Amino acid sequence: MHDALTRQLEGHLHAAEATRELLPALDRVARRLIDVYTGDGRLYTFGNGGSAADAQHLAAELVGRYLRERRPLAAVSLTTDPSVVSCIANDYAFEDLFARQVRALARPGDMVAGFTTSGRSPNVVRGLAAAREAGAVTVLFTGGDRGGLPAAEHADHVLAVPATATARIQEMHLLLLHLLSERVDVWAAETDAGVAAETDRGAGAEPGTRTGSGAGARTAPAEGAEDHRTGTPDSDDSTAAADNTAATDNTGAPGGTDSTSSTRSNGSTSSTSSTSSNGHDRLETPV
Repeated sequence: MHDALTRQLEGHLHAAEATRELLPALDRVARRLIDVYTGDGRLYTFGNGGSAADAQHLAAELVGRYLRERRPLAAVSLTTDPSVVSCIANDYAFEDLFARQVRALARPGDMVAGFTTSGRSPNVVRGLAAAREAGAVTVLFTGGDRGGLPAAEHADHVLAVPATATARIQEMHLLLLHLLSERVDVWAAETDAGVAAETDRGAGAEPGTRTGSGAGARTAPAEGAEDHRTGTPDSDDSTAAADNTAATDNTGAPGGTDSTSSTRSNGSTSSTSSTSSNGHDRLETPV
């Protein structure tokens, strides 16, 4: 028994060291996800069995937090609503489970991430294909010796763990989603701090000085001064906010396409529930 556990641990350590080669690709995914959030987009995730748990875990880290206090970030796992899941599986097909939800929800400027240790799960393949058709950025968490095919054909970014054992691949997916959460967490916390500092400076501005910056900057009126639009003293002066659009890039991943961004109303996030792996993903049905 001790030898078996030692072999498992050694396999984990070997997979972790080999996963180091994915750090540049992971950084590209993080930068694209930051672009998505800068453009008021959302992240959608999905997978089966243990991969469903990983998909939910990533969404939870973003809607809640990873290590730092910061604003919630919009992320939705498409595996958590039993009514939707059972409806699509019963009325259509289990292979359409994620694709139908993606067609209903994803828009240009969003990101869609699929998890499959083999790259062969039909519903993940179809979900990523639907996301690309919708104009979303597509990301695949996978592994094995086939480079995540056929799912990789529909992914702009592929994070293929260099391992063949399902357990080791899942363990590295957990590591990768934590590293991704760290990168985005730092950005969001720093951005929030910058906005708070700018607000504090604006609140303490002397009359007649500029407050804010960019398109929203304005001059604070002196006490008793007339507002030129309303003709009333001390009237609040509001300005229009500039539209934000997310930067896009083409990473050169197989079949990669450029993605555009869309702006939608802020503050609409969905909470997710995290479930533990029940081992289904290890049945290689495939997952």
